[in-house]
Amino acid sequence: MPAPLPTVLREWGRIGVVGFGGPPAHIALLRELVVDRRRWMSSREFEDANAACGLLPGPASTQLSIYTARRAGGPAGALLGGLAFIVPGLLMILALAAAALGDAPPEWLLALGAGAGAAVAAVAVDAGLRLVRPHPSARTIAYILLGAVAAALAGPWVVVVLLLCGVGELLLRRGDVAGAWPVVLAGSAALPALSWTALKVGALSYGGGFVIIPLMQADAVDHHGWMTDQEFLNAVAFGQLTPGPVVQTVAVVGYAAAGLGGALLASAVAFGPSFAFILGGFRHFTRLRENADARAFLDGAGPASIGAILGAAVPLALALEEAWQVAVLAAAAIALLLLRRGVVPVLLGAGAAGVVAWLAGLPIPS
Repeated sequence: MPAPLPTVLREWGRIGVVGFGGPPAHIALLRELVVDRRRWMSSREFEDANAACGLLPGPASTQLSIYTARRAGGPAGALLGGLAFIVPGLLMILALAAAALGDAPPEWLLALGAGAGAAVAAVAVDAGLRLVRPHPSARTIAYILLGAVAAALAGPWVVVVLLLCGVGELLLRRGDVAGAWPVVLAGSAALPALSWTALKVGALSYGGGFVIIPLMQADAVDHHGWMTDQEFLNAVAFGQLTPGPVVQTVAVVGYAAAGLGGALLASAVAFGPSFAFILGGFRHFTRLRENADARAFLDGAGPASIGAILGAAVPLALALEEAWQVAVLAAAAIALLLLRRGVVPVLLGAGAAGVVAWLAGLPIPS
């Protein structure tokens, strides 16, 4: 018997409010809810669902939240639970966007964003290194390097590189190194610029999270000029400091491009594919995980996405404008990579350092 919808709304909404810390925290909270406490799913079923979500493009922890809500409350539960997981963090990041991108943003908020934004490059490196498995093969290392170079030097094309790595691995497994490559270049010309950026974030990028950062930075800063480098760094930091999926950073990009309507449009386009994948493919998740072609594709695209996360640190670091921000980045790298501190405390500390810099009269990037 499906769980009552008010229960789904309450439980997934709670995770949406307290889900700081990115995908690892989201997965742990969802498992505690649906396996340990409510027993709506078995441990094996949950692990299979988590693995299958990892085979899909877009934000995997969001897709897992929708899947588990579908399992608990049926199709209506999937819609309600998925929205309850997304909306709390979305409201928080929209409030921050409205304050930071307004005509007269508070100087303390700009300072906090400048400090937290300075640490984001270190967060990207930490996130990528945590995903590298021990003893990778030579081909895996090659995919990682390709993803890193693409993210560092060719931000708008990082999605194409991820797809090419996936298709390349699939063709190598099949023994066919020709054909199918042009498929991944299908047209974007008919879509408005913001919708296309959000669609790339939500439907075409493997690995979620920081994989989308160079893509969004290239579109929002370099190509369309919706934001400055510092505003984009602030947006990424706000996405890390609020609960829910990091993909919600796209809402700040949308706000910069077209106000509240743009933020809501970007969010709908970015998260819509996750609902479509889960609601449309719910019955096929077990077969997806066991599908050899899907596994081969992910074995190419997955390492490339790790490389893209690592490579994202390059444009993020180059966007820093002040010497004190470089010092904050170095301190964050030590805290994350050597002392193994958590991401949220480090970002909060970096934000506090920015406020201290402002109080001391140091220049704050605009």
